[in-house]
Amino acid sequence: MSNHLLKLRMTPSLIGLVFSFLSAANVQAADFRSVSVAKAVSYDAPSQEAKKLLIFSQGYPLEVIVNLGEWLKVRDATGTLSWVEAKQMVQKRMVVATASTAVRQTDNADAPLVATLEKDVVVELVTDNKNGWVKVKHANGVSGFVQSSQLWGAQ
Repeated sequence: MSNHLLKLRMTPSLIGLVFSFLSAANVQAADFRSVSVAKAVSYDAPSQEAKKLLIFSQGYPLEVIVNLGEWLKVRDATGTLSWVEAKQMVQKRMVVATASTAVRQTDNADAPLVATLEKDVVVELVTDNKNGWVKVKHANGVSGFVQSSQLWGAQ
């Protein structure tokens, strides 16, 4: 039995193309969406005939891993992968608290406390990550700044 080696000669243009592709892939932002209906059923395959796995409540954030048009393969805050119907999702950015965390008046750990988010509470993401902080808004209208490391979906 002989070993066959394939030699590939990398020309400067091919090297540039490979690096361009890798750079573009690395800067692509995660695609987060939220559930738009009262209850969204997730499945183990992109079909309503597939096995039902979980039910997500309205507003729950999910990361889109694969987009097949009518179906989305998503990851939830626990890391579980499943499929949901795309029509049950919207672009609105929501995040979920991964632990009990302080909501501050400004983006500073010494700023006055506005509220405390309990673990698994879902809030709207108002501003993107800036210096490790994001502005969030609760459904009751309370808003403030939270350290992004305490939220899933703020990446």
